[in-house]
Amino acid sequence: MTPYTLTHSNRKTISIQVCDGFITVRAPFLCPQSEIDRFILAKNDWIQDKLEKSRQQMAQRESFALNYGDKVILRGKLYPITEYKGTLAGFDGECFYLPPNFNSNQIKTTCIKIYRKIAKAHLANRSSHYAAQMNLAPVSIKINSAKTRWGSCSSQKNINFSWRLIMADDDVIDYVVVHELAHLVHMDHSGRFWKVVENVVPDYRERNKRLKDLQKRLAVQDWG
Repeated sequence: MTPYTLTHSNRKTISIQVCDGFITVRAPFLCPQSEIDRFILAKNDWIQDKLEKSRQQMAQRESFALNYGDKVILRGKLYPITEYKGTLAGFDGECFYLPPNFNSNQIKTTCIKIYRKIAKAHLANRSSHYAAQMNLAPVSIKINSAKTRWGSCSSQKNINFSWRLIMADDDVIDYVVVHELAHLVHMDHSGRFWKVVENVVPDYRERNKRLKDLQKRLAVQDWG
């Protein structure tokens, strides 16, 4: 049997997660080991398929590199990374311009700084727009480096967005903004919560699907 990490918790069913070549099994506190073993054996083909895909993703991430001439995504569109004679770096609406002679790691680090700057301004603007429309008032809007969460909202009404969100299409970005603002009304994902989202973004399901497509795309890119 393939090695795995077992975690017991207050849950009703057994679940299996495969991530970065590791298998995590979650089971109810009183679930017998024999039942867990049977469940894992029954899912063996699925596990092996997920492991292979996970290894392929890891290999792609390890080989991920950025160079002059490559294209990166911003607000759903691709823009080239261009060598610029000077010491400045930024985005001019047509390309990411960087000083010459940067190595791959310097290019990536600089692109992230550009992304964060754009994300800070754009997400603050969209948050203000929808907060006014929804008659809500978040305490703060901040940008972080979260890899697995596009956004979050605390009970203190502070909203955080991952800078990676700025890669998404504009209407998908707006959906995430509305999603987090809706948590100021309901701190869960109940039917009432989704009603708040739907009132502002009627096609949120389709936008959420495109967000998941972007997540898959980024899963094979190592942005640090």
